[in-house]
Amino acid sequence: MTHTSTTLSKQASKVSQPQSRQASPAPGWFARWLWSHSSAVSLIGFIVAWQIASVVFDIPSFLLPSPYQIGIEIVANRNILLSHVGVTCLEILAGFVISVLIGLPLAALFVYSRLLEQAIFPLVVGSNTVPKVALAPLLLAWFGFGLTPKILIVVLVTFFPIIINAVVGLKSMPPQMVHLARSMGATPLQTFWRFQLPAAMPHVFAGLKIATSLSVIGAIVAEFIGADSGLGYLMMIANADINIARQFAAIVVLSLIGMLFYWSIDVLQRVFLPWHVSVRGDAPQAGPMTHGSA
Repeated sequence: MTHTSTTLSKQASKVSQPQSRQASPAPGWFARWLWSHSSAVSLIGFIVAWQIASVVFDIPSFLLPSPYQIGIEIVANRNILLSHVGVTCLEILAGFVISVLIGLPLAALFVYSRLLEQAIFPLVVGSNTVPKVALAPLLLAWFGFGLTPKILIVVLVTFFPIIINAVVGLKSMPPQMVHLARSMGATPLQTFWRFQLPAAMPHVFAGLKIATSLSVIGAIVAEFIGADSGLGYLMMIANADINIARQFAAIVVLSLIGMLFYWSIDVLQRVFLPWHVSVRGDAPQAGPMTHGSA
């Protein structure tokens, strides 16, 4: 009896071992590293493919410079680029901050005053439909070629998504939360600061992230219309000199500024909203339905 049970257990172990090895294949460290650095790997792969295509197809540098040529341009003329970066960053940051200071209080007024919403909100929507390129020459004529018209153009470009997302967030608080605040004896101001505003913050940060990229676009559009400094002005001078590599160098620097700006807002979101599902990273992933699933 004992010999039979021992034989059966050995056979069962032989059958189960290959199944266990097939069922739980542990990914190697290289696969895990690729997964955790997928963005950097994709960027490096794109740059390598671009460089190979430039060499293989012998693309002229005056049409499309290679990443190597752009990198040489950035290193060789870093002082020129840095002298213009500060002006563009000042326009971006000033316009963005003013948009936040205008957009968030105005959104709160729209939520708490139906009259103001009906009177002013259509004007806000209408101002967003006006092409900012058409307004830029007028602002330059009114305020000159200083920083003021550039900052105003950035404000006009960025404040609309901030207001829209803030209004949606402030209006999306569940009625049960309002009843809870009233039952606890909270005043309207306490309800706003402790219940309504925290619930709206995910939407607010979504609007801020959209505004980061738009602020960069607004600053460059303003500098294209009329400026004597900034990365947009540098691109115009490079275009007049048919220096395509320098134009691409300015574009790369602008992209880095936009990404750093976006990541800074993302860091603030992680600091102020550690409880939200978009920050925790445990949101349910959509995938193919398995057999028998509803």
